[in-house]
Amino acid sequence: MSDQQEQKIPKGSYAAGRVVQLPDGAEQPIVVYINGVAQAEGVDYNLQGTKILFTRDIVKEEKSGRRKMIMLLGVVGFYTKNETVDVQFERNGKTELASDLPVIA
Repeated sequence: MSDQQEQKIPKGSYAAGRVVQLPDGAEQPIVVYINGVAQAEGVDYNLQGTKILFTRDIVKEEKSGRRKMIMLLGVVGFYTKNETVDVQFERNGKTELASDLPVIA
């Protein structure tokens, strides 16, 4: 997605940011996933030190107590976008996976 294109954020979701911290001790090879889909380094993200810098915002679901209660009561369903960032990496010679890393900026 180019910077000229505007990213559409569905109602009930928000643009959380573009930066995710790598887990402590993470070493190459590093594979980054959004919702289980591998992302391409240099196209979808860049590594800068211990941070992953995405080329677009990561979209997260707004947390609302009212919305949760309505869903629990079965009144109506909500379909929002909630992207998760997972990272596969090496640490101390072992392959590890960190799931649903927080967006920090």
